[in-house]
Amino acid sequence: MSPVILLVEDNPADAELVRLCLERFDVDVELHEVSSGEQALDFIERNGDYRAAPRPDLILLDLNLPRVDGREVLRLVKSKPETRAIPVVVVTSSLAQRDLSGAYANHANAYVLKAVDFDEFRRSLRSMVDFWLVAVRLPDSSAVPLGV
Repeated sequence: MSPVILLVEDNPADAELVRLCLERFDVDVELHEVSSGEQALDFIERNGDYRAAPRPDLILLDLNLPRVDGREVLRLVKSKPETRAIPVVVVTSSLAQRDLSGAYANHANAYVLKAVDFDEFRRSLRSMVDFWLVAVRLPDSSAVPLGV
């Protein structure tokens, strides 16, 4: 079974960049994309259109999102026992110390700046995928029930 990545990104160009990079890697992943914090929470909690959604093995989360922002998504994911073990990597263009400190205060697993250079971004994304989906052992998703 392929690891599941949930990409939470409202910028279509940034989402396309992630898709292009993942296609070039030799790690088989199942990528799911949502463009708002509200959709991200529905996906993670399997609500509405996302009742059959798989449990993400990794969440790549932008901070500045419509409706429910990434800060709130992070806070809610990490506050629930059934989802707190899911690694959440904040991928953002924000250099604000408040955002960085706030992300770690809400238990982000990493805070990564969006790179302007394609090759730099590809290397960064590759490192995230290799670390979180290959090197790290995470709880079996079937052992951590998701339920609302």
